[in-house]
Amino acid sequence: MVRLIASLVGAAFVLVLGIALFGSVSGAITDPVAPTAESVYHLHPKELELASNGVFGKFDRRQVQRGFQVYKEVCSACHSLRLVAFRDLQKIGYSEPEVKAIANQWVIEQPTINPETGEAATRKNIPSDHFPSPFANEVAARAANNNALPPDLSLITKAREEGTAYVHSLLTGYRAQSPAMLKAFPDAKTPEGLHYNPYFANLNIAMPPPLTSDGQVTYADGTKASVEQMSADVSAFLTWTAEPNLEARHAAGFASILFILIFCGLAWGAYRNVWRDVKH
Repeated sequence: MVRLIASLVGAAFVLVLGIALFGSVSGAITDPVAPTAESVYHLHPKELELASNGVFGKFDRRQVQRGFQVYKEVCSACHSLRLVAFRDLQKIGYSEPEVKAIANQWVIEQPTINPETGEAATRKNIPSDHFPSPFANEVAARAANNNALPPDLSLITKAREEGTAYVHSLLTGYRAQSPAMLKAFPDAKTPEGLHYNPYFANLNIAMPPPLTSDGQVTYADGTKASVEQMSADVSAFLTWTAEPNLEARHAAGFASILFILIFCGLAWGAYRNVWRDVKH
């Protein structure tokens, strides 16, 4: 009797689920969701070819250094890099004296306490320090950015889908809204204080265009600093900050694959040697 009741309950449960599924599918077919400006005009990130792409990728240290220069002169005014220390810059080709100079000359100093008075104070950065935040706290950051909180960029290329391409597309994607879009979706007009960017999820972003003109940064190596070039370079730098051990990971992967191949060869040879006299 108990089994019969359990079977009936189970059958009823399956029937209800089937009816609900049928209703959802038929509703989606007969009454599809109306398109929105986001679903129609949101763009997929465009491709960005970097030396670090792919399984054989390695960082182009000259490009990563140029990207650091863009971050230093443009992005650091709003965005933190709290998971990266100044001494990490040695991994992209800076010497120890250069790292000391960069840390010492960094515009934003480290918060500290005056040991004599106990009052809040600041001190020069040293190589072991992490990059300081441009704002004292979240409230100050929002107050300076139209109530939007600038994200930390340490892991931004890992935190976003197709992160490197997304960052590059976002930086170069600012534009005016098309008349066709405003005609089709009158309510999609960009609100005051925001900026239209089709690579951003809801098309409107609080961050104004950070790269506004060619030559905004004067590269130390003489590379022409077009907006496209600066965007690609800072995207390469942020790819490095998110995964500084990428080259070591690739090398370890190749070593592991080579070991497995050699081991399989030796195992096969041992197998053939042990069973060579056995007739099937």
